[in-house]
Amino acid sequence: MNKKNYISIAKKSANIQINELRKIKKVFNFSFIKAVDSILNCKGKVIFAGVGKSGLIARKISATFSSVGIPSFFCHPSEALHGDMGQIEKKDLLIIFSYSGNTSELTNMLKYANRYKIKIIGVASKPDSLLLKASDIKIILPKVRESDVTGMVPTSSTSITLLVGDCLATTVMQRKQFSKEKFKVFHPGGMIGKSLLLAKDIMITGVKMPVVNIKKNLKDVLKEINKKNLGIAVIQQNKFIKGIITDGDLRREIRNYSNKKRIENFMSKNPMIVNENMTASKALSIMNDKKITSLLVVDDNNYVRKNKILKGIIHIHSLLEKGIR
Repeated sequence: MNKKNYISIAKKSANIQINELRKIKKVFNFSFIKAVDSILNCKGKVIFAGVGKSGLIARKISATFSSVGIPSFFCHPSEALHGDMGQIEKKDLLIIFSYSGNTSELTNMLKYANRYKIKIIGVASKPDSLLLKASDIKIILPKVRESDVTGMVPTSSTSITLLVGDCLATTVMQRKQFSKEKFKVFHPGGMIGKSLLLAKDIMITGVKMPVVNIKKNLKDVLKEINKKNLGIAVIQQNKFIKGIITDGDLRREIRNYSNKKRIENFMSKNPMIVNENMTASKALSIMNDKKITSLLVVDDNNYVRKNKILKGIIHIHSLLEKGIR
């Protein structure tokens, strides 16, 4: 086979799946609404189950729900026969994926759930299947054409199952008013969490900030810069930011220093000031563009005012320590 045909084969497979996924619209009906409401009103855990490829889909959707703050885990139907069924309680919600709906391994889990009146949301393509007959809420998947050369290998069918699960998750997220700020809480260690860190999460505050009153002299500025070790001193007047002096400014001006000169003659009067809710990655970008190592931070309300009150300082070392790149 000419290797150039690889691309045309891949494109054909992709086009089949794209066309088949458009059938997802058939799923958005009253059963879908009931499923979302059941998830939102669940007093316990949202438990996902499935076998084979459907089990892999169920694991992924469960992980998605957990990542947005909805208690969830995956329970394998076969493992459930050996004790895991005890994890499922009456207040829980069971969501089971099976494209055919007739997977034999599901039988005992369905019997257990029905016996103890545990609500089931079944996701399958056959309305008369074992799974949907046992389910309280029935989400019927549309029949789709698989995208492989035999038309038999689970491809389009697994994709549309995954899409249904993701649509359930994103609808629930919207209803719960899930935000980037909340997402960060559940992903503190990952790259996503790091990218969502805000200026207020990493800024230096309080007594750690090098601050000097505008009436002080250059020796006071030098002492504060050496003490706080950030390479700058913020000059204030009546608690308002008036400017900054860097250690570089001091080195350049020290030869011409005179006690008669006021520190406002040395300071930069238009320091870079950012909002406390700016992302850390954006702050780093500004530092790189401006070739500076520190940013002054003010709060939301204060940011739009002419006279700004210092709330914190972001130093490039803090960004690098947090893994912001």
